[in-house]
Order: sequence, then C-alpha cells, then structure tokens
Amino acid sequence: MSEPRINDRIRVPEVRLVGPNGEQVGIVRVEDALRLAAEADLDLVEVAPMARPPVAKLMDFGKYKYEAAVKAREARKNQVNTIIKEIKLRPKIDSHDYETKKGHVVRFLKGGDKVKVTIMFRGREQSRPELGFRLLQKLAEDVVELGFVESSPKQDGRNMVMVLGPAKKKTAVRNEKRAEKAASAAAEESHEPSATDVSEATEAPQDAETSTAS
Repeated sequence: MSEPRINDRIRVPEVRLVGPNGEQVGIVRVEDALRLAAEADLDLVEVAPMARPPVAKLMDFGKYKYEAAVKAREARKNQVNTIIKEIKLRPKIDSHDYETKKGHVVRFLKGGDKVKVTIMFRGREQSRPELGFRLLQKLAEDVVELGFVESSPKQDGRNMVMVLGPAKKKTAVRNEKRAEKAASAAAEESHEPSATDVSEATEAPQDAETSTAS
C-alpha cells in the first residue's frame, strides 16, 4: 500500500480538515491547512483521498508511521497459519489402532490444529456408511473436551470426512507454553543458592581444618 500524500504533495484546492485530536475543523483551503500544520509543528496528511473534498489530518507523520509499523509487526507475530492435520481410519479398525489414532488427534487438537478425519471404505464396506458415521461420532465424543465438530461427517466418494476444530486457538496454546516456560524459569531461579549460602559453604571446610589443627 502506497504512503498517503503529505504537506506540499497534497495538490487539491481544499480539504476537509481534521485536527490532531480528531476534532472536525471543516472545509478549508489547502494553503490554510498547510499554514495551520506549520504553526502546530505537525504534518498535513491526506487520510481519505477519494472523499470530496479529500480528508486531511494534522499529525506527526513520523510518529504515525512508526506506530503503524509496530502494529503491523505485532499483527504478523500474532498471525497463525491454519494447519489441517489428517488422520485416516478404516471403518472396522481394531481397538488398539483406534486408540493410537485417537492419540494423534488429541495431540493435534492440543497443539491448536484442525484435524481432518477420513474414513476409507473398500469393497463391500461402501454399502455400510453407518459404520463410518458411528466411528466418527465416537471419536468426536472421545475428544469433546479438546475439540468440536467443525464440519459434520459427509460422504466424499469412497470416503467419509469430518473436520474437528481445536477448543483452544493456536495463539492461546502458544501463549500458554510461553507462560509455562516463564514460570519454570522463575522456579529454577528461586532454587539457585544465594551468595550467603555459597559463602557459608566455602567457609565450612576452613572451620573444620582449624578444629583439627587445635
């Protein structure tokens, strides 16, 4: 996005002027707006060029750019790319394999990721879609504390698909991990020996030697 026009680059006869605190000054000639900006040691910044007349505001443009850059950086830092993990099951999966697959789903949901669960039908299994539906329902119930059904089970060719969403967003999971690390670091620091403890530990052997010598 290109920068707004400021000061002498604003080449229109008049602007709708907004003061530095957001107050509406009204429609003024651009020469008068520039004079007011100079008197206040501020910049005249065109904030709505498509308006008629364009809207311009008195502000410290350097400070404005800095704050905008900080906000953009924070937004990028907090932005989380949506990742969809996929787990594939067979409709007649045995209990051991089911628990293993469920463990993966639990791990993904705890990490704040979505999970696409696919039931793969083969041969005659395609005539028993209710088996896949019941299995997906069971899985959703087993992980209900960690996730929710974002997309209900539906047939997709030979497969049946359901999407689970995490109960906690990835940003929340990441913030919790940071808090846990900070708490752990603080706990470790609190158990470090103080300078007095170290001094006493150093002096103790010397006292023992003195006692032996006497």
